[in-house]
Amino acid sequence: MKSLAVVFSCAALFEVAIAQASAWAQCGGVSWTGATTCVTGYTCSYLNAYYSQCIPSTSTVVTTSVASTTTTRSSSSSTGVVTSSSTRSTTSTTVSSTTSSSTAVASGGPRKEVGKLPALGWNTWNAYGGDINETKILNAANAFISLGLKDLGYEYVNIDDCWAQMARVDGKMVPDATKFPNGISGLATTIHNLGLKIGIYSDAGLTTCSGFPGSLNYETVDAETFSGWGIDYLKYDNCNVPSEWNDSGNYADWTLSKSYERYKRMTTALNAVSRPIQYAICNWGNAQVWTWGPQVGHSWRMTGDSSETWSYIQSAITNNANYLDYVGFYGHNDMDMMEIGNGDLTIAEIRTHFAAWAFMKSPILLGTDLSALTAAELAVIKNTELLAFHQDATYGAAAKQYKVTSPPEYYSGQSSKGYHVFIINFTSAASTRTITFSEVPGLAAGVSYKVHDMWTGSDLGTFTGSYSASVASHDTLAVLITTA
Repeated sequence: MKSLAVVFSCAALFEVAIAQASAWAQCGGVSWTGATTCVTGYTCSYLNAYYSQCIPSTSTVVTTSVASTTTTRSSSSSTGVVTSSSTRSTTSTTVSSTTSSSTAVASGGPRKEVGKLPALGWNTWNAYGGDINETKILNAANAFISLGLKDLGYEYVNIDDCWAQMARVDGKMVPDATKFPNGISGLATTIHNLGLKIGIYSDAGLTTCSGFPGSLNYETVDAETFSGWGIDYLKYDNCNVPSEWNDSGNYADWTLSKSYERYKRMTTALNAVSRPIQYAICNWGNAQVWTWGPQVGHSWRMTGDSSETWSYIQSAITNNANYLDYVGFYGHNDMDMMEIGNGDLTIAEIRTHFAAWAFMKSPILLGTDLSALTAAELAVIKNTELLAFHQDATYGAAAKQYKVTSPPEYYSGQSSKGYHVFIINFTSAASTRTITFSEVPGLAAGVSYKVHDMWTGSDLGTFTGSYSASVASHDTLAVLITTA
């Protein structure tokens, strides 16, 4: 999970005290810059490297022993984590599971009725945190239609954490009736009647990141419940994992890991229900998930939680550039939910945010109050040419580096329309960037090519040998190149 500038409690709303995090709010984690102490009655409890949370001081949800290690981003550590330059911690919990971790995992990958292309839609968390209800979700669904997003392929309206009651009833998750007076099934029916799809959230631990029931050891009953409600998409998080499910060191084959087994159990459960449900693994890039993700889900998180900062966008791109060979139909590296509309990103940074998620074929799940988007922001997320590359049903591969730089700036890929080049200017000033055609896979020296601007939809002319353009700081050049 992640934090908002103003954090809302999931169980109840509390006013945020100065320099203190509210009940159930985030209070620590890699890159966290907010409050690190909690309001009276709550203790900041370490859940994982990316997320510490204010839980009741008497809570026994998580008891941890922490060992710190220093690691480096953009490489895989001995424990299979996509790592950061900051000091991290690993943890083991003392909560007991009701089922042995040696449970056999059934064979069979994720379903093929869904998930061929990266998901395109919206999620509640970056917009509202735990302060969710039926009205806000329906407002987003209706905005898909009024803003023309549905016509461009945006289809998933996804509920994140804090939708459930704090305890199961007869072994099943139950929606919070105050937030969802018509239940999740009633909300799903309304969203389906709009021609859209609905997603929900759970966790591969005993409880979610906000302390609500998790699905570990309840995979079958929860998959059946979600299917019965009409759910189309499941985001499956990684908080509050009991100690017996921790990975033990490094694995030559990460399909032998406990992480793989925990997530694969839900694959098996989803495969057994009547309704196809797209399955999004959210384990923050741990356990070399990119190596086994395609066998388990339709997408897998490659990072910790997003933030509305340029530094996050750059780090997510830089990390993901190393693993683009794992992207294809039915399997996508997930760079986390979008931050367009949040924070103080410049329009150039917003363009790069969207373009990189599109050409790397990450799921694109908007995460803001859609009614507050500016015209400039809407123009970015409605760019038909980038969306066409992202959703191309013939070419499933992501654009990849064709020229190695640090940080990685030069990418090329193929679509049904031709060859594309994307160049990011990570520097702090406008700079001229040159595409040398002979360096781009599929192009050749001595041939004349038409260069087309994917942002404006205009032809830029015919060129032989190379094409050069000035790229603004933190902006992205996006062009289609075809034979003249």
